[in-house]
Amino acid sequence: MPEGDTIFRSATVLRRALAGKPLERFETPRVRPSPFPDGTRVTTVEARGKHLLIGFTDGRVLHTHMQMSGSWHVYAPGQRPRRPESQVRVRIAVPDAVAVCFNAPVVELLTEQDLARHPRLAALGPDLCSPQVDLDEVVRRLERVASDTPLGVVLLDQRVACGIGNVYKSEVLFAERLDPFAPIASLDADERRRVYARAGELLRANLDGGRRVTAPGGLAVYGKAGRPCPRCRTAIAMRRQGEAASSTYWCRSCQTARDVQRVADATRHPA
Repeated sequence: MPEGDTIFRSATVLRRALAGKPLERFETPRVRPSPFPDGTRVTTVEARGKHLLIGFTDGRVLHTHMQMSGSWHVYAPGQRPRRPESQVRVRIAVPDAVAVCFNAPVVELLTEQDLARHPRLAALGPDLCSPQVDLDEVVRRLERVASDTPLGVVLLDQRVACGIGNVYKSEVLFAERLDPFAPIASLDADERRRVYARAGELLRANLDGGRRVTAPGGLAVYGKAGRPCPRCRTAIAMRRQGEAASSTYWCRSCQTARDVQRVADATRHPA
């Protein structure tokens, strides 16, 4: 699944191609919206975590979510798409470009009112790709999470903070030397804030494109089960985690659980 950095880059490319330009063609083969008024222009292209929003002058907003299969591509007028027509979910044409979304499972054309009460979009936490991300709000949202929820599951909860997927979940917890299966209760407020600050740093370091890098040489642990840990040479492990059975990679030696009772005592009796 594309993570926050990938969707941010897609939004940047689409914004350059579409924003401010008159709409010549709009197609959503699986959605049948009312036609756009003559003279409609594309106003905004925005990433919100893993969601991509394209606004129009009539007030409507196109919402796409890529999940595991979707992607956006931009072509010159008349250029043949690289994928078959059966995979097209959205086509937006302006005078000098055609943006095509392939295989996105979520395609919705929303009004401003729909957007405000959307069950997923309205619940999103602060976007970690933003340099102005509100980490205090992230820590406040963490207080609503059940204390026994594993860290690897918490990091994927887009209601706490949005943008983290399986890759960054594993990479952030490795960078912070934290056990993905330890409960959120094992971290105090400062440690929680530090985890999300690190997540934001890693995401924002990859907004300009190119190969994703979170450690010297690329990735530290993600996708490297059985290979030696870059810190201690212990074999990297992989285990499925959470209701979605998402893959989590970690080092059993470097990433150790914190003492939950120690954290509880420190919270009740600060030094």
